[in-house]
Amino acid sequence: MLNQHPQIIKGREVVNDDWSVLKLDEGQTADTVEVPAGKIIVPLTVWQAQRDALLGRAELGVWLAPDESAAVLKDDLQRFAVIAIDFPKFTDGRGYSIAYNLRKRLGWTGELRAIGDVLRDQLFQMARCGFDAYATRQDRSIHDALKGLSVFSETYQATVDNPIPLFRRVPRDTPAEHRDIGAGI
Repeated sequence: MLNQHPQIIKGREVVNDDWSVLKLDEGQTADTVEVPAGKIIVPLTVWQAQRDALLGRAELGVWLAPDESAAVLKDDLQRFAVIAIDFPKFTDGRGYSIAYNLRKRLGWTGELRAIGDVLRDQLFQMARCGFDAYATRQDRSIHDALKGLSVFSETYQATVDNPIPLFRRVPRDTPAEHRDIGAGI
């Protein structure tokens, strides 16, 4: 089954999406499913089963389920134009860890897309973990969801989108003997 979103949020704007996401129907297997031509994002299991046949594809992406590890892609990252992470339920937070690991541990710099049950309330935290594209639920307004990226004006913690914590970003008028308290924590 091919899922096509007419529009996605990429960066901080709504754009037309020309990628399709391949999902296996009941009874289909990763080694026998036909991967259509064009810009396609395939499940990790399909990539693993059909890797040799898919190697020549220039416009190929892969998507990970929340119980799959991005580490299995470390030697193939340069082969993908996009990596997507599936959120089958908005309450499943494992995709945030996968995104963080892709960006920080594996050095992925390409498009990192959230797919599945993606809602406005999640976008700000998804961006903090490294996502830069979002295929939001089609039964919700994508333009309303876009507002989720600007819910907060400032953050305290360091993460993918800003590796410097707030206490290091804001100058303070504190005596020199107190400036490094907590720096080693």
